[in-house]
Amino acid sequence: MHTKSIEIASALVRQARKGNQQAIYKLYKMYVAAMYNISIRIVSNQLDAEDILQESFTIAFNSFGSLKEDSLFSAWLKRIVINKSISHLKRNKQEFTNVDKLQLAEDEFTDDELSNSITPEMIHNAIKTLPDKARVVLNLYLLEGYRHKEIAELLDISESTSKSQYRRACRILQDKLNKAAILNKDF
Repeated sequence: MHTKSIEIASALVRQARKGNQQAIYKLYKMYVAAMYNISIRIVSNQLDAEDILQESFTIAFNSFGSLKEDSLFSAWLKRIVINKSISHLKRNKQEFTNVDKLQLAEDEFTDDELSNSITPEMIHNAIKTLPDKARVVLNLYLLEGYRHKEIAELLDISESTSKSQYRRACRILQDKLNKAAILNKDF
């Protein structure tokens, strides 16, 4: 987010802290799409992501007092969304499949053979099919920029487990994309 956007968001947060409903609505509109994308990548279910999103915004708007700096609102909200999404998975006792047990294809294909046939949509759909923990680790590390130490704390796993889940998720993803490219179909 560039400086001008941060200044606008900070001004809106200051107004929202004072109870300005219009500022609250503008903050919601400013961040709703980005926060939805974060949640859907973690929980992989539209209705759950929408519920988590509403709950996260409610928490944020009712807890402005715990926000230290107005300019940090987006990072703070993102953290709430990620924590709520992970809590949702834990609360619903999602089965975190051990990726060690998954069979990976032995075939290797060159980048040139695959690069022309793999689309962003295929990548997105392949990520959605990953085992839950592997998908969550991959999303937090690659897309949200969390370090493995932070992921380990969020998921109550060791840092080495986070790294292992990430590497395995990458291998599974590569395998799925190789197969999809060879078969020239989506998931």
